[in-house]
Amino acid sequence: MIFLPEITSAPLALGLVALLAYLAGSIPFGVVITRAMGLGDLRQIGSGNIGATNVLRTGSKPAAAATLILDAAKGGIAVLIARALVGEDAAQIAALASFLGHLYPVWLGFKGGKGVATFLGILLALAWPVGLMACATWAVAAALTRISSASALAASALSPGFLAFAGYSDLVLLALLLAALVWIRHAANIRRMRDGTEPRIGKKTA
Repeated sequence: MIFLPEITSAPLALGLVALLAYLAGSIPFGVVITRAMGLGDLRQIGSGNIGATNVLRTGSKPAAAATLILDAAKGGIAVLIARALVGEDAAQIAALASFLGHLYPVWLGFKGGKGVATFLGILLALAWPVGLMACATWAVAAALTRISSASALAASALSPGFLAFAGYSDLVLLALLLAALVWIRHAANIRRMRDGTEPRIGKKTA
């Protein structure tokens, strides 16, 4: 046991955490679920995004809920396992790697989702009070705007501040990076919101 800290902090261990977390994050649950339920190829529906919002456009709320839960869980579980087996540094590495896996999954030619559910799952695992604040922010923004992308942008933008306020200063840099990636992935949504053409939550698209 005396050598455990040295082993678990080794670059090899952290590299293995990053690889496994990336592979977990890259599982495209939206694509898997819609195909399993006979809803077609999600990438050919609506926006073509593989996340829960686009799954909802198939008209199946159960499929969308399952996608939301599993996309959040894959990031959160990766963080919790890395923290339990290796430590806090590994938890942050797992958070980033699983998030990148969702955004750029190897199984789909590195064309993935926008990371909102995975972002929230990661926050809940890293600092659950802040994760709840981010989820509440998303819910309030969604109720006010009925635009999923606006809710995601609000929740991600405010999360670093929530972390700093709640005393999780060691996680602020990671949250800023993840939030920046969320905003980058929502560039097209931001343009559509500016033009007034961004679809509303629950709108079914052929």
